[in-house]
Amino acid sequence: MLGDHSSLPTDRALLSQPPKTGLSCKMVLQAVGKVLRKSKAKPNGKKPAAEEKKMYLEPEYTKSRITDIGFKELVVLPREIDLNEWLASNTTTFFHHVNLQYSTISEFCTGEACQTMAVCNTQYYWYDERGKKVKCTAPQYVDFVMSSVQKLVTDEDVFPTKYGREFPSSFESLVKKICKYLFHVLAHIYWSHFKETLALELHGHLNTLYVHFILFAREFNLLDPKDTAVMDDLTEVLCSGGGGGEGASSGGAGAQNHGKER
Repeated sequence: MLGDHSSLPTDRALLSQPPKTGLSCKMVLQAVGKVLRKSKAKPNGKKPAAEEKKMYLEPEYTKSRITDIGFKELVVLPREIDLNEWLASNTTTFFHHVNLQYSTISEFCTGEACQTMAVCNTQYYWYDERGKKVKCTAPQYVDFVMSSVQKLVTDEDVFPTKYGREFPSSFESLVKKICKYLFHVLAHIYWSHFKETLALELHGHLNTLYVHFILFAREFNLLDPKDTAVMDDLTEVLCSGGGGGEGASSGGAGAQNHGKER
């Protein structure tokens, strides 16, 4: 667990409220069932043609946010904060929120339903420590991502929290690697599990997280445009006009800060 890093502003929150909780298994399955009844995945794991319509691009859903904060201003590096500290703070927070967002639909992301880690016509492969390409199901891929990122953000040699410890020279490249993996997870949620997200009424959370993440990555050139091209249509819709949107609420919760203990 990272230390208490109170040196960063607490009003720089990722989201204004956490995803809804307290839903019983029965309630979740009933809600999802209504949405999925006519659009279940085929036995081979491929989605039916209706999925190609990209429900997440429908105006009634893209307008949904949980805050009306202007994220373009929010992602800018504060004058009093070190760049690496700012990257560490936000990267760690994005990791936890993407992990949380995926956990809400993880029971539907199975090896049978998602036999590959696919987004549109793009398939992602995991590369092990020896650089060997590993073909795996979507849940396996996400597990690899979350495990590897968790290991990095809790490593004092990579994400230092103690006073006097320096960030490694490779820190920025590691942050870029983490962001690429987190983008893959977000893209998969939209492509393969937006109906479940919609049924759980969490699309506002997903949109807000996506906007904040993309605008932050753009601000510090953390994502290669070629890697994010697969979701350019969604990015254009959600991130135009500064990233603000019609939200259900405004305000902010305390952000999880990353800073060295003083």
